[in-house]
Amino acid sequence: MTGCAVPHPQPVHDSQQTEGLVYAAIGKTASVNGPRVTPLALLEDSRCPPSVRCVWAGQVRVQVRIDLGSGSHTAELKQGVPIAVADGTLELVTVGPGPADGGIKPQAYRFGFRFRGGL
Repeated sequence: MTGCAVPHPQPVHDSQQTEGLVYAAIGKTASVNGPRVTPLALLEDSRCPPSVRCVWAGQVRVQVRIDLGSGSHTAELKQGVPIAVADGTLELVTVGPGPADGGIKPQAYRFGFRFRGGL
């Protein structure tokens, strides 16, 4: 890949649901169609800024706490990679703001999650 074709999601507010996704900021809990998800820490944001030509688009990894009726545990989510949770999958679908040439402050991030249950 010679460039970065990463979609830029519209700004959203904590726990807002848009297009089937539920958004949360670091330290804020959102109910994602069953599980409650709290982003705890940004582990990596290596996405390619728009002004740079990249051979790899990069990735976003975030540590989250997942609360279920049976208890809670922490997990690492990588954007676009669903993980098994209860009777379904939880996925970090989108991250905003988009990649930037300068640093993004952790409190500015909004993570868009989707839970698909009944698997």
